[in-house]
Amino acid sequence: MTDLKELLLSRIRDVEDYPEQGVVFKDITPLLADPAAFTALTDALAEIARRTGATKIVGLEARGFILGAPVAVRAGLGFVPVRKAGKLPGATLRQAYDLEYGSAEIEVHAEDLTAADRILVVDDVLATGGTAEASLQLIRRAGAQVAGVAVLMELGFLGGRTRLAPALDGAPLEALLQV
Repeated sequence: MTDLKELLLSRIRDVEDYPEQGVVFKDITPLLADPAAFTALTDALAEIARRTGATKIVGLEARGFILGAPVAVRAGLGFVPVRKAGKLPGATLRQAYDLEYGSAEIEVHAEDLTAADRILVVDDVLATGGTAEASLQLIRRAGAQVAGVAVLMELGFLGGRTRLAPALDGAPLEALLQV
């Protein structure tokens, strides 16, 4: 695991003052551009999917799509996108949640999740936990079970793990990197 962490960290670039002054943005595009690093990341997340007994992967818009889809393929599972409100055609379930400065909504196709499903949520970063928490609420409203949440990196100083704990209800939260 140490070699994996070193590989992943070596491919994540810090961008000072983005998207605003004082913020250090963790840019994963160099990791995605490196086939060895991207494959190692995909394999590690697919192993988490297998370990949790997931039957489907939910990817959170937008980088959760980039990570979640290949994880689903690698693990032999279906992939379900959770999108910003208004982006999916047809019948959807929608969940509102609070942001630092306002609110937002996400949605999923109502028929894509069933009571037989165990869902692993995949995303790039766990920050404050608001979007992940809303996705867990959506999954349960659809009747599916939560297998867990897996992220490339957790920004621990933002408290997302604490916020997410009640919504996880005992399901695991696994972060490959903690910053």
